[in-house]
Amino acid sequence: MIIHILQHLKLMKKILKEIAQQILYPFNAHLTNLTGNVELHSLINKLRPITCGRELIRLGPKGDGGYLVPDDLEGITACFSPGVDRISGFEKECANLNMHVFLADKSVEKPAETHERFHFTKKYLGVTTDNDYMTLDDWVASSLPDSEEDLLLQIDIEGAEYEVFLGTSDRLLKRFRIIVAEFHFLDELWNRPFFSLSSRVFHKILQTHSCVHNHPNNYYGTIKHGDIEIPLITELTFLRKDRITESSYVDIFPHPLDCDNTDNPSIHLPKCWYN
Repeated sequence: MIIHILQHLKLMKKILKEIAQQILYPFNAHLTNLTGNVELHSLINKLRPITCGRELIRLGPKGDGGYLVPDDLEGITACFSPGVDRISGFEKECANLNMHVFLADKSVEKPAETHERFHFTKKYLGVTTDNDYMTLDDWVASSLPDSEEDLLLQIDIEGAEYEVFLGTSDRLLKRFRIIVAEFHFLDELWNRPFFSLSSRVFHKILQTHSCVHNHPNNYYGTIKHGDIEIPLITELTFLRKDRITESSYVDIFPHPLDCDNTDNPSIHLPKCWYN
């Protein structure tokens, strides 16, 4: 009898712990250092997708590795794509549009696919340039010396995107007509130190670009507290402001061309991001 009681108490303790973690998450480690709802709402509103006067098209496969971009690719001479995975469909379609495609990743020996316009560098992207890392500025300068033409950036580097954007010069950032970036750890926006860093990243991008699409990655789900719901990972598409010919808020999600990244349950962009 005593053994059964102890087992029951142990099970109840486990259940209560899991409930507490769900209630407190993502606040469990930052109870005295939280981001205010007003600040979160302000950031989310600044990232609200707008129309741009151009249709969105899909480059890459249906599923992971495919992204929506404005149909404004003519005149873009090169795509820079740090973070090499098992799929290079997006990059191959850019190459087929006569862009030079520059890929980089220290963790692999070469891209998963090949193309005559692919150029691979075995380094990570970061805030310094050494044997293992390079800055985005140094990468572009060494790849396209004496060039000032428009570029496309597609970046998925598992959380290092924040330091890379902060370390990139304003001059180079303006050269990217289109930026497609996967942002990670967004549940940590409730953590004030992370919010302070990431909000500076978004502010920097939004000085010259506007968000034209938002697609949550369904590898993970969303975290909700009150009227704020945040996907843990989301793919944002930005278009440089001088390319925008009209502007109104997008209020229908998902886009017909959006596809789930994985076989996990589908998630859609929470309404607080566009209502």
